Amino acid sequence: MAELAGLAEAVAELVHDGDSVALEGFTHLIPMAAGHEVLRQGRRELELIRMTPDILYDQMLGVGAARRLVFSYGGNPGVGSLHRFRDAVEHDWPRPVELEEHSHAGMANRYAAGAARMPCALMRGYVGTDLEARTAVKRVTCPFTGEQLVAVPALRPDVAIVHAQEADRQGNVQLWGIPGIQKEAVLAADRSLVTVERVVDALEPRPGGVVIPGWVIDAVALAPGGASPSYTHGITERDNAFYRAWDAVSRDRDRFTAWMDEHVLSAGVPS
Repeated sequence: MAELAGLAEAVAELVHDGDSVALEGFTHLIPMAAGHEVLRQGRRELELIRMTPDILYDQMLGVGAARRLVFSYGGNPGVGSLHRFRDAVEHDWPRPVELEEHSHAGMANRYAAGAARMPCALMRGYVGTDLEARTAVKRVTCPFTGEQLVAVPALRPDVAIVHAQEADRQGNVQLWGIPGIQKEAVLAADRSLVTVERVVDALEPRPGGVVIPGWVIDAVALAPGGASPSYTHGITERDNAFYRAWDAVSRDRDRFTAWMDEHVLSAGVPS
């Protein structure tokens, strides 16, 4: 069963330099607190995997933590560009970063294949787009119909980190709201950490809820507000003002560096 641990302790145990790390959560439940702890512990040479990089990966790229980014849609939701992402790609600042871009559907299928311990997934997509020639997909012919399909390689991260609403004291986790790829990411990864808003005696079934059993999770860490400035459906609200303000902060290297030093790198783990 999953171990109930402190966030700093869990990150130190599970995340190592050079790991492939998936920090997932679609629109809400973005594991910001865990990502910040990875940065505070100075992890480097990471392969970052995420369906939408969002401002979390903008920050991680901006401090030079990543050597590679596997993603779909690189933007600041509702605002525009991720400027640290752009600076890394266009000017190699603070270091060069290798890119592997996919569609949302491609990433979802890759996680599902990894979760099922399959080498790849078959799908319709990519054909007729620039991505087909520029990323890791291959055309295959269906042996039954002769249809041309695309095979996408399975994702098997070293570590998956997700945020959820709650866990019980046995380490089982439940999340609800906008569905994402958190369950598949955890099942696909070799190691996993789930941060939660609260720990309860027993999980109460929720409409559309997803339960991730404790036996597939390595550690659960209590992190109230752990998705901020994103949100946790039903518990916290999205800080839209922060997302708008981030555009100006992230445009300037010095301003970004000062902000990260003050608010993330020198800050303690939220109590």
